[in-house]
Amino acid sequence: MNRFSVLLIGVVLAMTGCEKFTEPALQNNGDFENIYDEPSLAHGLLLNGYTRLPTNGWTFSDVATDNAVSNDATNNFRRLATGQWSSVFNPVDQWTNSRAGIQYLNMFLAEADKVTWDSKDPMLGRMFKDRLTGEAYGLRAYLMFYMLQAHAGWVNGVLYGFPLVLDPETPTSDFNKPRATFDDCIKQIYSDLAKAEELLPLDYDDISSASQVPSKYDGVKVENYNRVFGRLFKLRMTARIAKAIRAKAALMAASPAYSATNNQDRWVEAANRAGEVLQLNGWLANLDPNGVTWYDNKAEIDALASGANPKEVLWRSNVGSNSDLEADHYPPTLFGNGRLNPTQNLVDAFPMANGYPITNTTSGGYSAAAPYANRDPRLAKYILYNGNTAGPANSVINTAADGPTNDALNKVETSTRTGYYMRKLLRQDVSRNSASINNQKHYRPHIRYTEIFLAYAEAANEAWGPTGTGANANSAYDIIKALRNRAGVGRTNGDAYLESVKGDKDAMRTLIRNERRLELAFEGFRFWDLRRWNQDLNETAKGVRIQQNVHQVIDVEARSYQDFMRFGPIPYSEILKFNALQQNTGW
Repeated sequence: MNRFSVLLIGVVLAMTGCEKFTEPALQNNGDFENIYDEPSLAHGLLLNGYTRLPTNGWTFSDVATDNAVSNDATNNFRRLATGQWSSVFNPVDQWTNSRAGIQYLNMFLAEADKVTWDSKDPMLGRMFKDRLTGEAYGLRAYLMFYMLQAHAGWVNGVLYGFPLVLDPETPTSDFNKPRATFDDCIKQIYSDLAKAEELLPLDYDDISSASQVPSKYDGVKVENYNRVFGRLFKLRMTARIAKAIRAKAALMAASPAYSATNNQDRWVEAANRAGEVLQLNGWLANLDPNGVTWYDNKAEIDALASGANPKEVLWRSNVGSNSDLEADHYPPTLFGNGRLNPTQNLVDAFPMANGYPITNTTSGGYSAAAPYANRDPRLAKYILYNGNTAGPANSVINTAADGPTNDALNKVETSTRTGYYMRKLLRQDVSRNSASINNQKHYRPHIRYTEIFLAYAEAANEAWGPTGTGANANSAYDIIKALRNRAGVGRTNGDAYLESVKGDKDAMRTLIRNERRLELAFEGFRFWDLRRWNQDLNETAKGVRIQQNVHQVIDVEARSYQDFMRFGPIPYSEILKFNALQQNTGW
């Protein structure tokens, strides 16, 4: 180094001060304790619970079921379904994501009482603390629900969940915690949700009169109450959402995979919890007539005000303007990659328009030569079959093996493997043509009312039979009749098939499960439903080969599940680190 360089460095150090030259400015290194005087920092801990909700985006686990396959050879759900699922490769893992969210929420709950939420008005500060604490409890419960769904399992005859960690972990914490039982995890979820309901309003709406202020906040001005609990906070956790999460958890707890054979009390609990949510929403009087196509109700979506929900939706993500779903799932002639291919298995699950299953050839009228004629109208809305239309120009899609375009069966890498493309979830006014790409508004529901209706129908049928109601306003039969009527099924004959099974609990169970399969297709339910019902996981995914107008059902993809795979694994890396953790049987 020459003398000039040494001199230059010396001048710089003298001008800046050695410490400032070599270390970041102190104001860039905030301490954790700053959260006590800067509530926005404490709020950031809470927001981590929202950002880790699995329903913030689409994952398409249907590809790992009898509902769909993917034309992407690297698709993780395709790999899972065809024999690669293990404790070191788990595309449905929630151990990392949900546990991280729970840790942030635990930190928030431990510190919320120490934060100065409003330095000028103690009552305003108390209301902010109550609301945000209620949100944290609700979010923690929901992340625990996903942990339980993904990782519950049997070990030596005991059904376990996950370690119940309710305090923030630090570098000195004992991380070697055993798993709590499934029942204890459910109890904790219920406890958190009860606290959320106690602290949160049913919904966030502005009030106009002091008489509407809850008694625990007596004396608070209307404008101050609205600052904390008003319409500006729509889409955040509420008591209504907490009740819906409890209904989802109760349904899981009552399901055959997680409960003893004689579980009448659990079914009653699940039905009543779902019924409570539906009662608050007016039962069938408020069943959205356009709920079948909630994803493509263009005018409704485009007109959504900030935080407002469509009638079909109880809780949703933010609205974003894009064309990502269409880019992934439009067929090739619409400039898409055709990634999710519905199966013939799913197509066959759609009944005839008169309500009869296609297997009932006497009453249904199904014709193998014209398999899509006179079918449940949801089939054409949800699945692109040969001759169906899609896209902004209402283009006819030809999926026949001898078809002239790349939409044909197995024509190119982005072609369908089953003879079908997904139509549901896509906005048909989106163009992916490079000369005229246009983005449109989309959102992802966290919870739809149709899901709650179906949860109630399933639980009520088990608790009281098809036409029993307990203390609720409607029966399983009432719900299924209304959903099918909304879809356009059975309107011409009074839904004679439904009438024929309404006295048979087992037949109604089969119908309810099928309606759930159809209504919630591609929304991430089938993978978990098959497992909680203890149903066959290895049904081969089938498709259709159409050549010279002749339809031939073909095998597309075999499934490779072992019976223990009804329950997911604990990550192998965690088992290696912590000897208190027991791996689920088989993994």
